[in-house]
Amino acid sequence: MSRVATGSRPIDLRLAESALAGARTATEPASFTDWFAEQARRAWMRVERVPLDALADWSADARSGVIGHRSGRFFTVEGLDVRVADAPVDRWSQPIINQPEVGILGILAKEFDGVLHFLMQAKAEPGNRNGLQLSPTVQATRSNYTRVHGGNPVPYLRYFQRPEAYQVIANVRQSEQGSWFWRKRNRNMVIEVTEEIELLDGFCWLTLASLHRLLAVDDLINMDSRTVLSCLPFAGDHVPCSGGGGFDAALARSCNPGADSVHSTAELLGWVTDMRTRIDLRADRVPLTGLPDWHYAEGAIAHDSGLFFEVIGVEVQAFGREVADWCQPMFAVRETGLVASVVRRIGGVLHVLVQARAEPGFVDVIELAPAVQCTPANHDYLPAAASPRFLGAVLGAPADRVRFDTTLSEEGGRFYHARTRYLVVEDDGDTDIEGDRYRWMTLHQGAELLRHSYYLNIQARSLLACLYSVTGR
Repeated sequence: MSRVATGSRPIDLRLAESALAGARTATEPASFTDWFAEQARRAWMRVERVPLDALADWSADARSGVIGHRSGRFFTVEGLDVRVADAPVDRWSQPIINQPEVGILGILAKEFDGVLHFLMQAKAEPGNRNGLQLSPTVQATRSNYTRVHGGNPVPYLRYFQRPEAYQVIANVRQSEQGSWFWRKRNRNMVIEVTEEIELLDGFCWLTLASLHRLLAVDDLINMDSRTVLSCLPFAGDHVPCSGGGGFDAALARSCNPGADSVHSTAELLGWVTDMRTRIDLRADRVPLTGLPDWHYAEGAIAHDSGLFFEVIGVEVQAFGREVADWCQPMFAVRETGLVASVVRRIGGVLHVLVQARAEPGFVDVIELAPAVQCTPANHDYLPAAASPRFLGAVLGAPADRVRFDTTLSEEGGRFYHARTRYLVVEDDGDTDIEGDRYRWMTLHQGAELLRHSYYLNIQARSLLACLYSVTGR
């Protein structure tokens, strides 16, 4: 088997070649559909909702009501009091997950016959609506990979604990949902190896082209995979393009560092700093007991309106996991969310509209988010002024302006049946729609920001991965 030495060619070129790999390679499963179906038959998991006070090894503090594990590890469910000055909703309370550990989300990469492949795992999570999804090589919290649960070791973990011994393609801490997590961070990593790797059951090697095709399938590529894939240095001079002057060509130009942009990266950074300084948001952790507008009923914690989410308990039995059975609290999301990017060709270069979005669980007040990020059903309860500015435009967009439309699952280890519709809509207007909290950004600038922590939120990163998947089609 011939190989090109690691690092002998630019990484953006090798990623482009992997993204353009047409037919299935000899290293991939003969039929991914058949392989995945077989994994689904074998990865048995039973998830049963139970009352919170019936969870073994979990309990609520007698005074604060905070829910925690007897080990003092994993995570806690706490109360949060939020105040945002001059906002349509300027104060609210909610439960939030406090998981201070930095977990590892890592994908191994390796060249086979000169083409980069990525090691993915078919993994069932208790919150996945469809059971099995495609996850990174390693997806583990510190409590899990240090085996607080007393279970089996995490496969392939050693490559990500000693990244300096290998070729590092990506290595950056990133946030998770700031509306549901309190300052949660994970280490997003892509490590390239040249040594022989034992292919364990439930894992497979896939090219970037295959992963891009699978991103268009509902509920298949999980959230942790999407955030790691977004951190690949895909933007560069070699991004694949079908040619011509259409959308695909504009997208490829957007990935090129030499392409013109409405704002320089320095201007975008200055704007982010300014918004972090100007937005007055206070979030204080408070007791879960007596949390305003929330109540305990039928073994769960729910909002008085019946909207948003519930805190529920689940009992899990599983085959093929590090632990065969466990209990835990989860957030059960009531309705399907919507995350939409508005994109526009400006000077022949595709630009993405991002918003400076404040969320109470962010480390640094705001991160850049897609133009629309909401759960539409919740806006029947919220004041009209809280409705996202571009919600009507993306929902009413004609079919020929929709460039990506797939419903994907959120993190199945903490969120029960949480799904989000991911949309990319091209705007053909000439009007200035930026405003105070919105700016146009190229994909190359997004890739630059993703070399650093806490600039693009988890929803923006998922959509960036989805946008990359459109290239070269």
